Amino acid sequence: MRNTLLRMLAALMCALTVCADITPAADFDLQKVSGKWYTVGLATNAPWFVNNKAGMKTGTAVIVPTEGGDMDLAYASLKDDGSCYRATHTAQKTETPGRFTFHSQVWNNDNVMTIVEVVYNDYALVHTIKTKEGVSEAFIAVYSRTNESSEVVQQKFTQLALEAGVLPDNAVILPQSGRTNESSEVVQQKFTQLALEAGVLPDNAVILPQSVSRSLRTPCCLSPPPHCDLQHHNATPETVSFPAAAAAAAAAAY
Repeated sequence: MRNTLLRMLAALMCALTVCADITPAADFDLQKVSGKWYTVGLATNAPWFVNNKAGMKTGTAVIVPTEGGDMDLAYASLKDDGSCYRATHTAQKTETPGRFTFHSQVWNNDNVMTIVEVVYNDYALVHTIKTKEGVSEAFIAVYSRTNESSEVVQQKFTQLALEAGVLPDNAVILPQSGRTNESSEVVQQKFTQLALEAGVLPDNAVILPQSVSRSLRTPCCLSPPPHCDLQHHNATPETVSFPAAAAAAAAAAY
């Protein structure tokens, strides 16, 4: 136990040293950063991200300040099968406003998270150093109050990722959950072909438009009803279907 704590402390000190050059947002206000955000962009060279980035979608992050100045974080993302992935953790404040630390029990890594730029009603750029077994890697996220971000914000996100050493192809603006993608078009073609083979007239093989109701525009995962339970450090890497993230929103993504 003592050796484990010493390793965690050493990893944390190493990550804090790496983060010394990362400047948090000026006059950071924890209360103003609270609430719901969309994770619209993620960037890292980590293999788990590189291998899964093509299937990732926008997730959500909810920030709730604690009385002691820490942050309770809840992440949600939509998995490929339509179910929700959820994870939560508490990030402890440091002596530097805008910088927090936490240990992920799921991924067994130590994290130093810095909010480097924020416009509280618009976007936030988040820089995280993840350290596991003495190896550190940068993870950059862009949060938005809506499920989209401006080109200016996307450029800032990409620039921050490049400065952190992330390869250009690994800085990804995520598509919105529920949008039609190439795989769904293939399914539509198969549906139409099957209908024709069954003798259905072409005009009677109809792809239905999406409802404009809020419940369908925003999946349960991204706007959870009261009966949806959150998992606190209770997910495993195998359950991540990025996202999550998700990153994201799975625990690995934050």
